[in-house]
Amino acid sequence: MYKKIMEIDLTTQTSRVYTDEVLFDEFLGGTGVATELLHKHCDPAIDPLSPENPVIFAIGPFSNIYPVSTKTVAMFKSPLTGELGESHAGGRLAMAMYNAGLNAIVIKGKLDFKGYISIEDDKVEFRRAGTIWGKSSLATERILREAEKDREGKASIVRIGPAGERMSWFGAVTVDTQRHFGRLGLGAVFGSKNLKAMVVRGTRYETIQDFKKFKTIYDKIYKAVVESGEMKKYHDLGTSVNVVPLSKIGGLPTRNFSQGYFENAEEISGEAFAEKHLIQQIACAHCQCGCIHIGMLREEFSQGKEHMYKTFKVSYDHELVFSLGSNLSIKSPEHILRLLHITEKQGWDAITVGVVLAWATDAYQHGIIGDKETGGLALHFGDDKTYMEVLRRMRDHYNQFYSDLEKGADFCGNKYGGKDLAMVFGKNEAPGYMTGENAFLDWMAVGVRHSHLDSAGYSLDQKLLVEDIPLEKQMAKLVEESKFRMLLNSLVLCLFARNIYKTDIILEGLSALGIDWDPERINKFCDKVYKRKFEFKFACGFDIDQLELPGKLYRVKTASGKLDPDRVKERLRLFREIAGI
Repeated sequence: MYKKIMEIDLTTQTSRVYTDEVLFDEFLGGTGVATELLHKHCDPAIDPLSPENPVIFAIGPFSNIYPVSTKTVAMFKSPLTGELGESHAGGRLAMAMYNAGLNAIVIKGKLDFKGYISIEDDKVEFRRAGTIWGKSSLATERILREAEKDREGKASIVRIGPAGERMSWFGAVTVDTQRHFGRLGLGAVFGSKNLKAMVVRGTRYETIQDFKKFKTIYDKIYKAVVESGEMKKYHDLGTSVNVVPLSKIGGLPTRNFSQGYFENAEEISGEAFAEKHLIQQIACAHCQCGCIHIGMLREEFSQGKEHMYKTFKVSYDHELVFSLGSNLSIKSPEHILRLLHITEKQGWDAITVGVVLAWATDAYQHGIIGDKETGGLALHFGDDKTYMEVLRRMRDHYNQFYSDLEKGADFCGNKYGGKDLAMVFGKNEAPGYMTGENAFLDWMAVGVRHSHLDSAGYSLDQKLLVEDIPLEKQMAKLVEESKFRMLLNSLVLCLFARNIYKTDIILEGLSALGIDWDPERINKFCDKVYKRKFEFKFACGFDIDQLELPGKLYRVKTASGKLDPDRVKERLRLFREIAGI
């Protein structure tokens, strides 16, 4: 493992590369190293959109070496939540950083022109991007890949769209072919630095000393990935396979979490998309699964004598089908793909977009906002044409209300009213599960990113449908899994492979790379990284004692029943006690 960090100062247009053996020996890589670098480089009191907010990318010791170790961790202070910002993305970036000989990149300061950076091995070039400023994230990738095609090495293109340029609080950063650092507003941080894109490539490859030992464990993991069935559903239909099963148990958020059953779930299921719209499956670099499902969208652009169409490729998965489908009561895959396409071009986080639109619709239906705010648009669930117009008005900042929508549902709920209708947890918009208290506690408190990717609380809720589990044991399971993911995300693995990379496999994989850990050290490591994240969150003002669920959730039925306010309080108490936070 290189154990090298590249620091880039945009203000002075300088960079340096150095080795930090101690940091990587103690914190491995990925989220562990990125957390420590955030503590080092980020004052918790800063404005997230100031030049002082660092952007940190980190990979781990398994990156580009073992199967499905495909992700890169991004760490920053979030403009959406005002605290810890952490997002993960696949694509080629982990491979490109590995080939450049870099385990972490730290970007600080602000360019005094609109530009992008091009990294090749340990060199950085600062280039002007005036001609691509304002271009969609899709067009930017095409332009930069053409511009950089004659350089050595396979490049990863990391860029923002117009949303990030406008510093939308939920602007995403797109990586290569429609992979994203989607959550918590990294795109806005890029925009605040006048940074349109980052291109990374390299010409290096590390030699593995004990290749025979490495090959043995590599083959074991590879066989589990392609033959065990653990990842079969991700390959066949992708995560959108969850749409119908969740709806059947009442766990698919519908019409802004008004209910968990969507009467048109089968029409927007993974099966329906695969039958009528799926045209391609692709994989991140060094992944054998191929979980990325691409749908075809045809748009008519001429209605003369001959009808003419443009064809677009649009990535979809469960979270996107939920946010711009069931949560808005949209029952047509074509309409979902159309909403996703404009979202992709703008470079918004698609989960947040859908939840924000659902809040606006609910608030309009309750008379909290009216025609004055919407500019005469009547918002109704299921009205895809109006939602397209809302997105255009958000894009154009049609009036103050549409500008405010780019700051998220929490901000709008506080400003206009209807805060109890805003499906946010720690100010981050909710993902696509309405399974019950474990999911909500996961996003609200246990999950350091307020994300369903922090632990599988939604899965625990589903177990409660067939098994009675004591409350204390439920919270212990959530905390245990949340902490273990500190290891998975430090290695850095795609979480789709979490049931393959158990402790024994991980220890074998580390040992083959010359890293000799044991279960006790893993447990101490997971606990330390977990608590270091909370230290940063607390320094930013995060307060577990002030956490509240959106009020609406107490009035609806989840898959595992109605929420009990007293039980929620008891869960928070148990969390503090068990986690030691």
